Amino acid sequence: MDNLTNYIKSHFEDSINTKKAILENVTLIELIKEVAIKVTDAYKNGNKTILAGNGGSAADAQHIAGEFVSRFYFDRPGIPSIAITTDTSILTAIGNDYGYDKLFSRQVEAQGVKGDIFIGISTSGNSANVIEALKVCKEKGILSVGLTGESGGKMAEFCDYCIKVPSKSTPRIQESHIVIGHIICAIVEKSIFGKGF
Repeated sequence: MDNLTNYIKSHFEDSINTKKAILENVTLIELIKEVAIKVTDAYKNGNKTILAGNGGSAADAQHIAGEFVSRFYFDRPGIPSIAITTDTSILTAIGNDYGYDKLFSRQVEAQGVKGDIFIGISTSGNSANVIEALKVCKEKGILSVGLTGESGGKMAEFCDYCIKVPSKSTPRIQESHIVIGHIICAIVEKSIFGKGF
């Protein structure tokens, strides 16, 4: 087997091992379940999810919001979810007027209401603009969920729930974040529109 083949296989092995570490962590599985229940309850109460992140995590925020608003496993009514990473006019206005650190906090202040759920995504857990949004969540009574790497970073102290993927590798963390997002979407969809569990 050549070196390139081994290199490709090692990426798959690392990804599988990260997911196995989550699978074997009972506390982490229970935390994901609890967050999924909280998101389901928020939707049943007429609220929404708000998601944010930077770079690849911005793409993940948009991906998860898209699953909620459009569909996941089956056709059903859309459920409200906003990725606050997409409006270039808003992002550039806030960035210009208040600075990059305020990109998300200003939008949570404007769009979020008590009972909503904010999901902040950061592999390091140290994204300043996500942390600023978490602070606004505390002020407004918005439940906050962090998706991070294994340390949780500074976000861990500001989140109501911090789901820490047991890895230090950015790609492995991001791959697990989207699996967790998919699981939450599937549970919400099945709980509200399916036949339950």
